[in-house]
Amino acid sequence: MTERTAAKAAMREKILATADRLFYGRGIRAVGVDTIAEEIGISKRTLYNHFPSKDALVAAYLERRFNKLPITDQPPAAQILGTFDRLARMFADRGFRGCPFVNAVAEIGESGHTANRIAVEFKEQRRLWFRELLQRLDVPDAESLSMQLQMLVDGAIATMLVRRDPKVADAAKDAARALLVAAGVRLPKQAPVARSRRH
Repeated sequence: MTERTAAKAAMREKILATADRLFYGRGIRAVGVDTIAEEIGISKRTLYNHFPSKDALVAAYLERRFNKLPITDQPPAAQILGTFDRLARMFADRGFRGCPFVNAVAEIGESGHTANRIAVEFKEQRRLWFRELLQRLDVPDAESLSMQLQMLVDGAIATMLVRRDPKVADAAKDAARALLVAAGVRLPKQAPVARSRRH
């Protein structure tokens, strides 16, 4: 990689990192390319050299957040339920503003926008992750149950935004456990919660 290519890649990443923080924290509609350029200390022309339009920048921002979940060596049921533990950690973050993909679709409001395609792909990738794990558990209707689990995730995120109570992740996890048990999955017993004694 030449020095010029490295500098270009570094600037692109700086623009994306700034766009990510501002789009997610303030909203896509509320943040213009002028604000992003000013925040970085570059001209709009420099920004447009990397991203020809705001739509292109929005698409790159979402693609940057499109991380595929790996399937690990952990038991499939533990991986499924671990999803809700991750949600609980996300909900505890004061900067949590919901799902960036859903936010983008809601804010842009154009069915033909690239953001919609990326959001659909992201949600489907998450559902297929659930389905693969359910198939490993020999669940009879992994297709339907994977959608139900994905809906639990999305419902928990929406509820958190309204109630601002991180405990909704625990409620969603309990619902996921119930769905798995109803599907014939044998789950390890939960450890009892220790109660503190009053002196």
